[in-house]
Amino acid sequence: MELRVLRYFLAIAREENMTRAAENLRISQPSLSKEIKKLEDELGHSLFVRTNKSMHLTDEGMLLRKRAEDIIAMVDKTTEEFSQLDSITGGEIHIGCAESIQIKYLARSIKSFKEQYPNFVFHIFSGDTEPVAERLDRGLIDLAVIVEAPNLSKYNYLTIPESDKWGLVMLRDSPLAEKEYVTFDDLYGLPLFCSEQSIRVDFPRWCGDNMDKLNFAGTVNLAYNGSVFVREGLGYLLTFEHLIDTSEESGLCFRPIRPTLETNMYIIWKKYQIFSPIAELFLKRLKEEYS
Repeated sequence: MELRVLRYFLAIAREENMTRAAENLRISQPSLSKEIKKLEDELGHSLFVRTNKSMHLTDEGMLLRKRAEDIIAMVDKTTEEFSQLDSITGGEIHIGCAESIQIKYLARSIKSFKEQYPNFVFHIFSGDTEPVAERLDRGLIDLAVIVEAPNLSKYNYLTIPESDKWGLVMLRDSPLAEKEYVTFDDLYGLPLFCSEQSIRVDFPRWCGDNMDKLNFAGTVNLAYNGSVFVREGLGYLLTFEHLIDTSEESGLCFRPIRPTLETNMYIIWKKYQIFSPIAELFLKRLKEEYS
């Protein structure tokens, strides 16, 4: 199975059309069709359902697409790292990040680093701790910024200076908007939503055995999407302060919860990890700033 053919396969999967994929790859359609047929014969499975106008992935094709995307991403990242070995005037770093206003610290570090290395380019992948840590484990990102205590057997870490405070986002005409803060009793019976991670990790710290008394009507992993649901009257969003626009024009407001619930943020990387030269320099800068 050649990398070149995997790239061909992914191009067809994206375009869902052999002709368009061939044009983008700048090869002839018959040549592309022949390569894909050879790949299917090699794997012993059909990868596409073919119609007159389009091509759609079979179940086997969807499995290969996930594996091929990981393989190509890893190869491209490795090639990129080797291209940086002879020069550290710049380079690329891939970072996974949770949603938090504390990302401002990372942004400030990147800004000052780019002043010294103007050819430095950063790529940010956003998500909860689980998908971000998974990408770190697979070598697809160099560093991760998470809002859950790191697994010390797997990762080294730095702690971001500030913590995030939890609260409730609601419509401005909600009766709770008249309060200075929100208590557990205020939340009882309300349709709540937040991330699966916070239900699993954060709120058991806050309300202990009373978790089953809260009505989690749904989950969201992006606070902005949750705010849209609030605006449309679906319920109340539990999230970090400063993540959501609660200006007068937004129609929303934020009230902190009491007792106060805070979550720390960590920069993590794998133990015994080998970094590209630019990533090594950036991590050194972070250690100087946060250690």
